[in-house]
Formats: sequence, structure tokens, C-alpha cells
Amino acid sequence: MITKCLFPVAGYGTRFLPATKAQPKEMLPILTKPLIQYGAEEAFAAGMKNIAFVTGRTKRAIEDHFDVTYELEDQISGTSKESSLDGIRELIDQCTFSYTRQTHMRGLGDAILTGETLIGDQTFGVILADDLCVGEPDGVMEQMVRVYEKYRCSIVAVQEVPLEEVDKYGIISGTQLDDRHIRIERMVEKPSPQEAPSTLAVIGRYILTPDIFEILRNTAPGRNGEVQLTDALQSQAQNGKVVAYRFRGQRFDCGSVEGFVAATNFFFNMERQDSET
Repeated sequence: MITKCLFPVAGYGTRFLPATKAQPKEMLPILTKPLIQYGAEEAFAAGMKNIAFVTGRTKRAIEDHFDVTYELEDQISGTSKESSLDGIRELIDQCTFSYTRQTHMRGLGDAILTGETLIGDQTFGVILADDLCVGEPDGVMEQMVRVYEKYRCSIVAVQEVPLEEVDKYGIISGTQLDDRHIRIERMVEKPSPQEAPSTLAVIGRYILTPDIFEILRNTAPGRNGEVQLTDALQSQAQNGKVVAYRFRGQRFDCGSVEGFVAATNFFFNMERQDSET
């Protein structure tokens, strides 16, 4: 069983300034719940009860969120507001939370390598909270655990994107195993439309085998001096050890204002429909 999930949350969130000047972008709410809680709930539903965060300066609010707030909870005890904390209380009661800091922003690959001290020598999940996923019917990470159980290698979630947007993603190509699974042969980080091997983009869900850490240690920095996870995964892919999975569900890019608004509208409409039934 995969029991650990790593959350790289050290980024600055510059696309949401000034809202993120003094608070983590991961704490921005979709309705009444912060992005990071959606991700933690997805990990928990997949059986990953050990939640590990690679944080940075100004991220203290994340730690506080996954902790007991005695004054607040005492104040609302016995009122109608108390049930509002049921979801976060379940996470606090059922999960363990650990933290380490990424002192320099050197890319996603470096953030994951920084998390090695929290993960150890075992296969683990990775969730990028910016990508808010709604699985159908199961969460995306829960779906990916089943894929890992079948193929026993690193798994990445992918979806089709417009050709003009491929320069925002890691793009993959490979051998089609069936309609939802591709054994990856090539991965390119943010290619131009002319260079892209396909329009299948990696989104913020991964299951990684522990050899990824040694590969990352030996991966030279790429564009902007950043260590790219894509480059390390390409090394695994050369040995046939990475499978891409077309997940069932929807994904919202909440790192962009447009995606954040779309997610807010989606959850608002879903909540309204639930209240009417």
C-alpha cells in the first residue's frame, strides 16, 4: 500500500498577487475550503494518511490549518458552525503531517528531492494543489493507485490540451497500451507547438517510485536553473518505467485566475444542486 503523499507548496503564487503577498496560494479558498485541503482529502481517500509538505517562508498558515485551533473550536462548540470543521477534523484525527523547507526555489524536481527526508525509500504520491481535480467516481489519486498496482512503476496523470497551450506543460508520447494507459517513451518540458511530440500534458498528480530521488540527485538543472521532474521521469521512461494515465474526471488549473474562477463556479453549482435535491 502507498501510505505517503508529498505536497510541494513552497512556490510564491505570483499570478495571484497581491492576494498571495502574505498568505500561501494553497490557502486560497474554493468556496469555504482552501485548495490544500481538497488535495489532502484526495490523498486520504487514496489511503495516503502520511501527508508530507515541502514548504517555504510565509507558509505557516498551512501548518496551522492542519492543527487544532482551541480558541476557535471552543467558541463555536455546540453551535451550527461546529459542523463546518468536520472535514478538517477528520483529516487531523486520521492523518499525520510532516514538514520540511525548500530554501531555494529550484524547480519541482528539487522540491521533490527536498522531500526525500520525509518519504524515505518507498513509493509515494505527489499532488500539486494548484491542480484541483474532481474524479469520477473516485478521486484521481485513488484511480492512480490502482494503475500503480497493475504496472508497478511511476505513474503520471495526463490530459489532452490545446496545441497552443503545450508550452505550459510537460508533454508526453509513447506506446498506447489501451485507451487510458500509455507507456511513456518521450517527455518534453514546455515545448513549443512545433516541438511538441503530442498534445498529452502531464498534470499535477504523480505516483513515483523511490529511485526517483537518486535520479534527481544526478539531474542537471535545466531552463532557468531549475531541476525538472520531467527530466528525471524521462530517465525512468528510457527503461520503460513510466506509465501515463488518462484519468476519469475534471481538472481545474487553479494556479490561473481563469481556472480558479471556473473551479469556484463548478463547486458552487454542485453545492446548489445538492441543496435542491
